[in-house]
Amino acid sequence: MSRKKLKLAFISNDMARKTTYKRRKKGIMKKVDELATLCGISACAVISNPFDSETEVWPNPEGVNKVMERFKNASVLNKSRNVNHESFMMQRIVKAQNELKMQREENYEKEITLSMFQFMQGQNLPSTVEEIKEIHKMIEKNIKEIENKLAALHCES
Repeated sequence: MSRKKLKLAFISNDMARKTTYKRRKKGIMKKVDELATLCGISACAVISNPFDSETEVWPNPEGVNKVMERFKNASVLNKSRNVNHESFMMQRIVKAQNELKMQREENYEKEITLSMFQFMQGQNLPSTVEEIKEIHKMIEKNIKEIENKLAALHCES
């Protein structure tokens, strides 16, 4: 049975916010415990309590210190495998920029191809020298592709 979508918003009622905090904190602690038990890993949780100055830790302060020390002493290779949010977002940005660049190049090539076909039909004459040069490059590229295909066909027969 699926749950309805949860609306994430600040809970303005103090009592409701405190009870929700306690309930969700308990749920997070349970999930961390399950993760550590089922996967056989060292895990910890540190939760800053907004209602008093205590910071709550799981399983205990010594366990948290042990896990944090192990993380701090991890090799550079392991640290690079543990990607943080900032580096993840930077990777996504670089990937999106590369995709955008490739799409722009593809669109430009399609525009030149369309201009070439329109020019060949006498519909739209190129207006600049640069446009003529680009059409010439496209024609040369197409001729080379045709020659390569013909050579491949002659090799097969």
